[in-house]
Amino acid sequence: MTDRERSTSALLLAEYAQIKDEQRARIGFRDNLLYVTLAAVTAVAAVAAQTDYPQLILALPVVCLVLGWTHLVNDEKISAIGRYVRTELASRLAEAANMEEPMFGWETYHRSDDRRISRKTTQTVVDLVAFLVTPFAALITFWCHSTDSALLVAVSILEAAGLIVLGVLFLQYAER
Repeated sequence: MTDRERSTSALLLAEYAQIKDEQRARIGFRDNLLYVTLAAVTAVAAVAAQTDYPQLILALPVVCLVLGWTHLVNDEKISAIGRYVRTELASRLAEAANMEEPMFGWETYHRSDDRRISRKTTQTVVDLVAFLVTPFAALITFWCHSTDSALLVAVSILEAAGLIVLGVLFLQYAER
């Protein structure tokens, strides 16, 4: 192995370490967003139920839209990092190190088990319940009990439209 090949390999390994650190941080952040969403939903629902302002329930779809969008963006970046490592970085490092087989076998191996599809499907359902079903339940509650204000009804319709867009995006980005 030449000095140039060693240097290139070292740089690629440093890139790998850095990008995996970013992926780990994003995974932790994304996974914690479910807990934050659960806490926020509980807090908003409790406040709306215990006050004379039940229309505060309209805050719940906004909270879920923001947290859901953040979850979706981080999930997409996590997947993009994995794709980059599998398709670009592994082959570049193998080439630089004069190896026949690509590097980072775990990046491909862990995606090949028989239960992966059921895990991804279950995760998509959990995400949809947390970020869409729950806020839609709040909207339905609002529509059934508090439709005095045309402005608030208009806001609720905009929230519903935003949730539909978010739902479509969740389904488009879900790895099948």
